Amino acid sequence: MSTTSDPAHSQRPVPSRNRFSRHSRPPRTNAGAVRRATAASALGNATEWFDYGVYAVATAYITMHFFPFEEGMLLTLATFAISFLVRPLGGLVWGPIGDRLGRKGVLALTILLMSGATFLIGVLPTFEQVGLLAPVLLIVLRMVQGFSTGGEYGGAATFMSEYAPDRRRGFFGSFLEFGTLGGFALGTAVMLLLETLLSPDQMSTWGWRLPFLLALPMGMIGFYLRSRLDETPVFQEMQEPDGGPGPGEPAATSGPAQTPEAPGLAELVRRHWRPMLVMAGLVIALNVVNYTLLSYMPTYLEQQIGLPATAGLIVILVGELAMMAVMPLTGGLSDRLGRKPSWYVSLGGIILLAIPTFLLMGVSFPLALVGFAVLGLLYVPQLSTITATFPAMFPTQARFAGFAITYNVATSLFGGTAALVNEWAIGQTGDLLFPAYYMIGACVVGLVCVWFMPETAGASLRGTEVPASVGSAVAPGSPAEAALEAGRQPEQRSLSDEQMLEMAAEVRDASATGRAGVAVDRTDVHPT
Repeated sequence: MSTTSDPAHSQRPVPSRNRFSRHSRPPRTNAGAVRRATAASALGNATEWFDYGVYAVATAYITMHFFPFEEGMLLTLATFAISFLVRPLGGLVWGPIGDRLGRKGVLALTILLMSGATFLIGVLPTFEQVGLLAPVLLIVLRMVQGFSTGGEYGGAATFMSEYAPDRRRGFFGSFLEFGTLGGFALGTAVMLLLETLLSPDQMSTWGWRLPFLLALPMGMIGFYLRSRLDETPVFQEMQEPDGGPGPGEPAATSGPAQTPEAPGLAELVRRHWRPMLVMAGLVIALNVVNYTLLSYMPTYLEQQIGLPATAGLIVILVGELAMMAVMPLTGGLSDRLGRKPSWYVSLGGIILLAIPTFLLMGVSFPLALVGFAVLGLLYVPQLSTITATFPAMFPTQARFAGFAITYNVATSLFGGTAALVNEWAIGQTGDLLFPAYYMIGACVVGLVCVWFMPETAGASLRGTEVPASVGSAVAPGSPAEAALEAGRQPEQRSLSDEQMLEMAAEVRDASATGRAGVAVDRTDVHPT
């Protein structure tokens, strides 16, 4: 291999091969398998977030029956936040299990835990019936939900990302978040329907329980669909001695076979602290916006702005449906334009328009619809690319744990507490724009982290390499290939051409011999 740095040489095109990356090959999965995996993942995610949606719009009833005290609303929102404090524990338990034993089994168990706990909330006795035992039982069930969610979301995102084709991971991954919004919207719609059909007395005595009871049949359907799926092809390949030959490929004949073990927590942090730190900052932006818009907004519109409960629910439902309508479009655009541009547009737009849209929401019901919809649509480019962005920051053997632990720790601190922080801050300051300030601050943190985030649109998730790193496999013509060949990835900023060429050669050699456990198109490996 020539590594000359002669300027004339470096300016000549190199049509036969990429310098700092190689081309990936098509996946083993067929279109039907991808569609089934997408449906099962999205439905499970919808079941998980159905509970959060119901709880968010039922805070008045929960306060009435479980926290009939002067600061009851704050206690209700604190109970909402408690489940998030348990999510890191769920990530610590479920993540390593998913990396060692597979993604499928974890997803089947977590959906049963989540839906069962939600159902039990619907049959709990009230404070009037059993006293303090009622809020204690509610808190315990919220903790069970948080523990299961610690594995559910990271597992579903990892599962979906490993099934999706490299070129269309943003599009297919967006349906996982379509399920998230679908769960929220369904919870809101059911509560709105009950508010319309039942009298206030019926709603406060037994009607509020009905949405929680729906979670059990939804969970059973999700469990059935997930139990019939195969393990992800990426995880299966990693378990094979040489990384698994593709169709028509010979098995590797040289080099020792290696199936890397999932790292422990200390090893995970030591090896991957940079992507974990970058992802944590992105999650702060993502979830402060998410839980302010989707969980706190019903309370904000009703108690702080004074909209009737039904009008507030209509605002949320219309906004969620608008977001769902554009979700696949923004996910597909990220496949062509890149994940980083999607995040820059979303974060920058929220920073500029958060305050004006909150001012609009305080004027009238029609303007509340407009303001919420604008914020929601600006948020979608982040939300629709979670599944495509975060799992691609880790190699296969550390993907589930890296995603689940990082996501859940950041979410527990800045996501589940968003409603509580907003309510408390408004009470202390009297400033109804505080949620807008909070979102802006979080998005500034996110903007900084996007600069350090690699472009992974089109990067292969197969094998043991870090996706979109120097020498890794990428889809031809993808944003990840363009970023690598132009030297724009964060790791390339401190490297010379000679260092990058040497790294790329080492990865190609490891891939050709099977030492890295990487499944590649061996026709793309050139002699050095």
